[in-house]
Amino acid sequence: MSRRLVNITLDNLDDLPSRCRSCVFWELDPVSKQRAEDCGNTELEKEAWISATLLEWGSCGKIVYVDGVPAGYVLFAPPLYVPRSVAFPTSPASADAALLMTAYILPEFQGGGLGRMLVQGMAKDLTRRGIRAIEAFGDLKWEKPGCVLPAEYMLAVGFKTVRPHHRFPRLRLELKSAISWREDVEVALERLLGSMSPEGALRPV
Repeated sequence: MSRRLVNITLDNLDDLPSRCRSCVFWELDPVSKQRAEDCGNTELEKEAWISATLLEWGSCGKIVYVDGVPAGYVLFAPPLYVPRSVAFPTSPASADAALLMTAYILPEFQGGGLGRMLVQGMAKDLTRRGIRAIEAFGDLKWEKPGCVLPAEYMLAVGFKTVRPHHRFPRLRLELKSAISWREDVEVALERLLGSMSPEGALRPV
């Protein structure tokens, strides 16, 4: 079984799960997102965001392929490129961190170490670019898959709370610790990414 990790580009954007391909939860502010949904332009907006971020900042996501089949992905970018982030009560994210936007592994590929591959690939990419940490907004009342990652699983994989909140704490993972995760942390990471489903991709905050 061959595994391959590649950067997300305009050429492979359609390899994202269909719901994720048309989801602009993180890429637009709430008002612009609603307007794009009303006009049916979400796929074009997603493409425009990927294009602009690639040109201005560089790699902003990874796709993992198993025997040529897309099996999972992760999206990340500096906070300034993620308009939705300012809508959270625990914003703004730190300027020295990249924001983990969302991640997902298809059910049939879960439990095979792909989560480790995705996030370590992201961590190595960001470390080479001089970024010190990954931050994310977690959901402490997470009940079903959506765009906001479940806080308890993120805490289980090594994130620490940097700004508490009863619902949406801001969490941080120093990259020096991300590179040397232990096996038990990798198992928790698989649970985290496996819990994210594109079926809930349009769930509002």
